[in-house]
Amino acid sequence: MSKADDFAQAGKTAVLQNIHGTVEFLQKFPPFNQMDMAHLAYLVENCQLRFYGEGETIIKPTDGPVEHFFIVKQGRVHGERPHSARRGTETTFEITTGECFPLAALIGERATRTEHLAAEDTFCLLLPRAIFIKLFAQSNALRDFALRGVSSLLDQVNQQVQLRAVETLGAQYSLDTRLRDLAMRQPISCAPGTPLREAVKLMHEQHVGSVVIVDAGRKPLGIFTLRDLRRAVADGSAMDQPIDSLMTQSPFHLAPDASAFDAAIAMTERHIAHVCLVENEQLCGVVSERDLFSLQRVDLVHLARTIRHAGRVETLAALRGDVRQLVDSMLAHGASSTQITQLITLLNDHTVCRVIELTLEDLGDPGVPFTWLVFGSEGRSEQTLHTDQDNGILFEAANAAEAAAIRGRLLPLAQEINRRLATCDFTLCKGNIMAGNPELCLSRQEWAQRFNSFVQQATPENLLASSIYFDLRAVWGETQGCEQLRIGLLQQVSGNSLFQRMLAENALRQRPPVGMFRDFVVARKGAEKDTLDLKVQGLTPFVDGARLLALAHGIGACNTLERLRALVQQGVIEALDGAAYEEAYHYIQQARMQQHQLQARSAQPYSNRVDPDNLNHLDRRILRESFRQAQRLQSSLATRYQL
Repeated sequence: MSKADDFAQAGKTAVLQNIHGTVEFLQKFPPFNQMDMAHLAYLVENCQLRFYGEGETIIKPTDGPVEHFFIVKQGRVHGERPHSARRGTETTFEITTGECFPLAALIGERATRTEHLAAEDTFCLLLPRAIFIKLFAQSNALRDFALRGVSSLLDQVNQQVQLRAVETLGAQYSLDTRLRDLAMRQPISCAPGTPLREAVKLMHEQHVGSVVIVDAGRKPLGIFTLRDLRRAVADGSAMDQPIDSLMTQSPFHLAPDASAFDAAIAMTERHIAHVCLVENEQLCGVVSERDLFSLQRVDLVHLARTIRHAGRVETLAALRGDVRQLVDSMLAHGASSTQITQLITLLNDHTVCRVIELTLEDLGDPGVPFTWLVFGSEGRSEQTLHTDQDNGILFEAANAAEAAAIRGRLLPLAQEINRRLATCDFTLCKGNIMAGNPELCLSRQEWAQRFNSFVQQATPENLLASSIYFDLRAVWGETQGCEQLRIGLLQQVSGNSLFQRMLAENALRQRPPVGMFRDFVVARKGAEKDTLDLKVQGLTPFVDGARLLALAHGIGACNTLERLRALVQQGVIEALDGAAYEEAYHYIQQARMQQHQLQARSAQPYSNRVDPDNLNHLDRRILRESFRQAQRLQSSLATRYQL
């Protein structure tokens, strides 16, 4: 063999090794980790690697229709747009190793609307548009991933995505996976005095995005992540500075037996990407956001981040399809009703907050701090996909004149927020219980007066209003005013036995649909003939009963199950009764959600009514027993308040 042949053979070997290494790299990240090997190899063979120096533009709107699909091999990319409310630009998102862009522009065959800049020295894999389109047509994994990312352009895909959710049930893990099973490697840690240089070197060598700072007994003192590193570099921190001066102190932690769902909820609520696992006060593992991605169907954290950074209300509206898909998947593999309502509430909260922020950018800051309140099921964190708006605004004012002036400035903003929420599938409230109603855009003193009138003048209208407004929660803005309202409310109700008795009478209005001689009591005529209402007749007795007893005993929780548990802890309800009520509430809520799931698949409007004759024998029996538990709770209220 000649030298030329030797060089040619060596070149081929190097190319094959490079392709193999790139394939291995991509298999760590979605959607590439779900692509057929043939499709992935074809992608890699047609990619070219390109370097971009820090601050260099990768693509921008004036470049015209996008010609390449970009994958970040190493480094970070920032998306920047002109700020809609202030001069200059703002970073709207960050793309890191293993992530790709710009999907919406590629599929839309248009220019990008965002300038993409290298936030640091960055290597990207570039795939020509023609090859991307070919792979898009052939690879289900790539197509599904791309369509989820640009659902604002493809609303018609939502139904297909929902159906596909059930097809992924064979995945290895589920939301109930114990965190100890996800943390497959020993946690990377260091001592408090470790220099920044050594800590960063350790993270690089171990290919991790965080290092936990522990004491001599391995108790976590802090955590240092790539986000902290970027902040340290921006602040000009010296590389020999001790890591404990730069770490995030008291990192959030869970027990190893906690579930993947617990970690996903914590990450979503706290805007963090890592959760420490601690047992007997010792670090025993770390679970990252990417570990949760390995569950395939646990994309709650990613979806929450996408909602928080959405640039347009239309995008938020399209993402409602992704929320439905996630709920559908959770229902399909047996997630509890509590997990699902908690998830829906979290994502709804993120959507509401982002709608408020985008509206403030478009209309301008009114110059008045305010708090966005939610009531009813949203206030109790018990929302399902079928929800309407129950909201209001709270602000501080020195007197009535100032309150009227502030209200005049806030109402146009509130009305626009209500309108935009309606486009995001939060139905306008038929009773006008919305912040755009002048009667629900009030100072803290005005809210306190209104609540006081409900308690002191217990008319049927006020009793109905109290069942809505007394389940309140702050979603956006300062929470202090809302908590002060709650404290005042508890003080009033706990000391007013007459109002409690009238609340008890009100709580007995909706009787569970079971009779003495028949299995179920159903509607006898009209469109609702032979059906019963799972929400009004099944859940409401538990909701109303738990609210009454919680208010009467100074319990600040709003969630029905949290109220029941607190009542058991205080000895107001027997432990066995509390467990039975909780189990019955779970079952009825679960049956209601499964009904909504079937209705969504059939493109039918949501309804809480069910024909018990359509249930199998076991479901009928469990539902009947669940209703009887609601009867028992109501009987105990009747005895307690002598009704």
